[in-house]
Amino acid sequence: MTPDHDQAEENSPQIGPLALEQPLWPRTMPEPHEVDRLFAQVFALVGEGIAGATHALLAGDRDAAKELVKRDEVIDKLIGQISTTVQHQLVNGETSPNERREFVAILRMLPDMERNGDLAEHIARRAARGLGAEMSARSRGLVERMGEVATTIWRETADAFAERSADAASSIDDLDDELDDLHVTLTAELVASTMPLPVAIELAMVARFYERFGDHAVNLARRMSALVVGGPEPVSSGAD
Repeated sequence: MTPDHDQAEENSPQIGPLALEQPLWPRTMPEPHEVDRLFAQVFALVGEGIAGATHALLAGDRDAAKELVKRDEVIDKLIGQISTTVQHQLVNGETSPNERREFVAILRMLPDMERNGDLAEHIARRAARGLGAEMSARSRGLVERMGEVATTIWRETADAFAERSADAASSIDDLDDELDDLHVTLTAELVASTMPLPVAIELAMVARFYERFGDHAVNLARRMSALVVGGPEPVSSGAD
């Protein structure tokens, strides 16, 4: 995953152990039916990442932020395992047309999964630098809400994948619209505020990361909808 070049207390959400004591990716080629299990692990890690990064940023929890940055490597390896397994099955496995269609769709979903892992890590990096302590009160409230919406949109996207649901795309679109509006509002706050320019620039990047996180979730939901009901490959929402 590309590095970011842009440059807690008791009630804090815990960065769960999620079997960090043991490898999350097997050394041998997993069976095709294990792809969903690996996907579920990625969804869980990215969800923990965006929620944890938001909390670390606002609470000034630099240790938690640094731990989340390390977690990004695990996401990379899991996504690589999914990609290798699916490609191996497409080339060497005995698959039906429907199975091949699903495998191709999964390969097309992986970049959005990977990118959202990146975005959560980018926010965590800024939390590790202590950005939260320099934010205005209003900007903190807006970031808190963006984190809540991003966490919700990711949970609904994960549910849509697990259930192979074609109905989630509409509600995820609505949540993404809220993230877009919050991005605009936070940008306006940065222009009007008296925060130091370097802080405002970093916070503008954070706002952009949340906005793009929503776009990638929309892409995933639309691809799942197209897979379930049929139809043309959806156009990606925006570009990084």
